[in-house]
Amino acid sequence: MSTATATATAAPRTRPARRPSRVRRWWPHAATLAVLLLVWSVVAASDVVSPSYLTPSPREVWDAFVRANTNHPIGGGVDRVVRGEEGYFLWEHLLVSLQRIGAGLAAAIVVGIPLGLFMGTVDWAGTLLGPYVDFLRSIPPLAYIGFLVAWFGIYDASKIWLLFLASFPPIALATVNGVRGVREDQLHAIRTLGATRRQTVTTVLLPATLPDILSGVRVAVGFAWTTVVAAELVNGIPGIGGLAYLSGTQNKIALSVACIIVIGLTAIALDALIRTIEKALVPWRGKD
Repeated sequence: MSTATATATAAPRTRPARRPSRVRRWWPHAATLAVLLLVWSVVAASDVVSPSYLTPSPREVWDAFVRANTNHPIGGGVDRVVRGEEGYFLWEHLLVSLQRIGAGLAAAIVVGIPLGLFMGTVDWAGTLLGPYVDFLRSIPPLAYIGFLVAWFGIYDASKIWLLFLASFPPIALATVNGVRGVREDQLHAIRTLGATRRQTVTTVLLPATLPDILSGVRVAVGFAWTTVVAAELVNGIPGIGGLAYLSGTQNKIALSVACIIVIGLTAIALDALIRTIEKALVPWRGKD
């Protein structure tokens, strides 16, 4: 028997790793959710919080969600049907908020990425403008509401500006960090080949910076969603944040909780969408 044959015989066969089934991957999440709903139901049924309407049960939250998405008769024996909540279905409130967030985020991308490229490639621009972008990043969005409403009124312009101010800093700073992480030898090589500044940006800087830009967009989307309630505090109907705030002031706690859950689930869905886009555009990220 040859040495190669003996080695092949002695070497144990390795089985390919099996991917966990969907059931095995999802049952821990389902079990955790079941325990959470059980604890929630027990707390709502007990007298831990008084009065009892401050702790709606999962069933009451579900009923409020269904009511907000259907037509229902008004109380008091009046033969009139009310459409959803505040004249809109819940999904319509959500759609309006998504449109506002989309407008603010789009403006932040249009301004933040070019500014980040400028700050990252021009030393004096980064030194001069960097502290101001950091200053904007450190200010809570609620601090802007008063003068934004005074400047732009109570309609969508002030809300979009607020969402822009919440989304712009993380995108700009992520772009700057991405540019500064590009290897100098890559830039020297393409310049040696006679590339112009525009060609250097489009063929080297942007592709190399794209993973950081997408990370900044993910952070910006999170900031925008945490700001949506603040953006819709004034004249926020229709709007999911405005409905959450208004229902809370009217002691419709079940509806307010339903709005909060919808906001959270939508944020998770948007984050998953951005991660999917990131995998498609930068499949090499995380690989050696």
